[in-house]
Amino acid sequence: MTKFSASTSTRILVTGGAGYIGAIATYILLDAGYEVVVLDDLSTGHKDSVDSRAKFIQGSILDKEVIIKALAGCEGVLHFAGKSLVGESVLKPDLYVETNVEGSRNLLDSMLVLGVKKIVFSSSASTYGEPSSIPISENSETKPTNPYGLSKLAVDDLLAERSTLDGFAACSLRYFNVAGSLKTKNGWLSESHDPETHLIPNVLKASHANPLKIFGSDWPTADGTCIRDYVHVVDLVEAHILALKNLTTPGHVVINLGSGRGYSVNEVIDTASKVLGAEITVVMAERRAGDPAVLVASIAKAKEVLGWTPLRDLESMIQDTYQASL
Repeated sequence: MTKFSASTSTRILVTGGAGYIGAIATYILLDAGYEVVVLDDLSTGHKDSVDSRAKFIQGSILDKEVIIKALAGCEGVLHFAGKSLVGESVLKPDLYVETNVEGSRNLLDSMLVLGVKKIVFSSSASTYGEPSSIPISENSETKPTNPYGLSKLAVDDLLAERSTLDGFAACSLRYFNVAGSLKTKNGWLSESHDPETHLIPNVLKASHANPLKIFGSDWPTADGTCIRDYVHVVDLVEAHILALKNLTTPGHVVINLGSGRGYSVNEVIDTASKVLGAEITVVMAERRAGDPAVLVASIAKAKEVLGWTPLRDLESMIQDTYQASL
C-alpha cells in the first residue's frame, strides 16, 4: 500500500469531479482503493472525464437535496466545485458569491445532517492578493483583489467558523497555478477550458498566426519577466489526499501548495521550446495593471504537516500537457 491508499473501502465525495483537477483526483482515489462519488453540474466539467468506476451524480451544490443524495455513505469530501475565472468574477460577482460561498454553505449544512465532518477545500492563493513579502506564508495578510479571491477567502472563513461551531475537521489548500496531465488506461486527463487562460497550454498553442503575449520584459526579476508558482496536478491531488487522511480532530488548517521556487515566463517558454523541439512565437506587450512581479508561496507548512513535497518539475508539467494534446 502507498501512503495514498485507503486502509478500508472508504467512500469519498468529490464535488466538481468532472472538472480538470476533480477528475484526476477521482482517478487517483479509485486507484488507491477508495470508493468515489462525483457530484458535478457539468456547467464547465465533462462527463466523459469521470472514471466509470465512480458513481456519478449530475447536480449542483446549490441543491441540498442532491447533495444529501451524493453524501450518503461518505466519510469525507474533496471540494473542488465552484467558479474559478477572475475576469468572469469581476463581471458577475454575485454569481461567485452564490456558487462558491452559498454553495459551500449548502454542502456543509448537508454534511452536518449526515454527520460527515471531514472536508478538504480547494482554495486559492489569490486570497492573499498582492503580497508585501515573498514567499507568501499562511500567516500573510489576506487582501484579495477580485471577487474570485474574495469568494475563496469567504469559504475559508466559513470553514474556520463551522469547525468551531459544528466540529468539522477542515483543511483549505491554497495554490496559484496548476498544470500537467495524468495518463490513464483510457487516455489522458488534462485541461479543457474555454476560454483557456493558463500560461502553459497557451504557450504550447502559440503560432506565427497566434503568438504568445509576454506582458512586460522589464520586471525586477533575473530575466525581466514575471515569476509565478506552478504545481503539477498529480502532486496537487496527492496533497489533497494527504490532507484528507490528516484530518483526525475538529479544527481548520490553511496550507499553501506550490513549487517552492516559482518559474519566470521566460523559463516556461524556454522549457516548452525544449519539449517541442521548436521556438515559441512570442510578442512583447505592455505590463498589465495590477500584475505583481513575483508570486511564490512558501510550502514549508505542507512539508511539516502533510509530509508533502512536489515531485514533478516544470518540464514534467509541460511534457504531460503536450502529450495529452496530441
